[in-house]
Amino acid sequence: MNNAENKEVRDVEFEEKIKFYQDKFREVKSEIAKIVIGQEEVVNGLVETLISNGHALVEGIPGIGKTLLVRTLARITGCIFGRIQFTPDLLPTDIIGITTYEEGKGFFTVKGPIFANFILADEINRSPPKVQSALLESMQEKQATIGKETFKLPTPFFVMATQNPIELLGTYKLPEAQIDRFLYKLMMTYPEPEDEIKILKTNITLYKFEDYDLRSVLTPDDIMRAQDFVKKIYLDKKIENYIINIVEATRKPEKYDIKMGKYIDYGGSPRSSIALYIASKAHALLNGRGQVTAHDVKKVAYNCLRHRILLNFEGEAEEIKTEGIIKEILEKVPII
Repeated sequence: MNNAENKEVRDVEFEEKIKFYQDKFREVKSEIAKIVIGQEEVVNGLVETLISNGHALVEGIPGIGKTLLVRTLARITGCIFGRIQFTPDLLPTDIIGITTYEEGKGFFTVKGPIFANFILADEINRSPPKVQSALLESMQEKQATIGKETFKLPTPFFVMATQNPIELLGTYKLPEAQIDRFLYKLMMTYPEPEDEIKILKTNITLYKFEDYDLRSVLTPDDIMRAQDFVKKIYLDKKIENYIINIVEATRKPEKYDIKMGKYIDYGGSPRSSIALYIASKAHALLNGRGQVTAHDVKKVAYNCLRHRILLNFEGEAEEIKTEGIIKEILEKVPII
């Protein structure tokens, strides 16, 4: 078999794998739809985050289904689910665990709820920064240090943190260092009227979680294989430059004539470029394509950048939304 034939075989296998993962994750979304009505954009965002081996920050009012969503995702992927309810009196040891002593047994480690595959950090902004920072090592290094020992976390490891945007009393602003570690920030909004009619008849208040007969579509190993495979999605040099220019426009808006740039205090960090790079590959894979287009980058840009563009005092005073800045950037940054 010559080299040309070899290449053809590899391409066929590659395309088959793309189709396999596209179908698998379509099944995942179909299973989620049994219990979480509507919210397609958020569900797509969570799946893209998972494939990208990242973490998601979800903002939405109480009662909209944030907890139910991540619990459902854990069930249908065969993963261990852990929930941490953030409160003002929560301690870092309540998250990662402690080293304790028992007579006759000596010193031993009690691991905290962080040792699971899918972590729901519920209302993360209700705890002070000291507690929130307990997640930093786990989210970035996929490990946790308890006392003098460091332990690897289970794989895959995925954190979905939620925050309530309407209550300010008793909440703390998330540190920028932590916000930057979330691949996506997703906005969960009110359901459409037709979806809410379905919710009335199928909600978790009327039924037990087990009543929904959710199938386990994926295994933890399947997820890790998908996370490896997504890296192989082709991204052209032109698209790389496009990504870099988008992020540069958040730092040097005057270079690209971004009028709303006057409201930016700090632009995106290098993690912004990395996020756009891997998330656009995940978006292409979920749409059955083996290469990234500029359209993929534009589709993931809002989720990747809305929490990474920091507004100055003028921007906050005028209640400017970062989505408006991102929209202008995408309109003005050329695809080289």
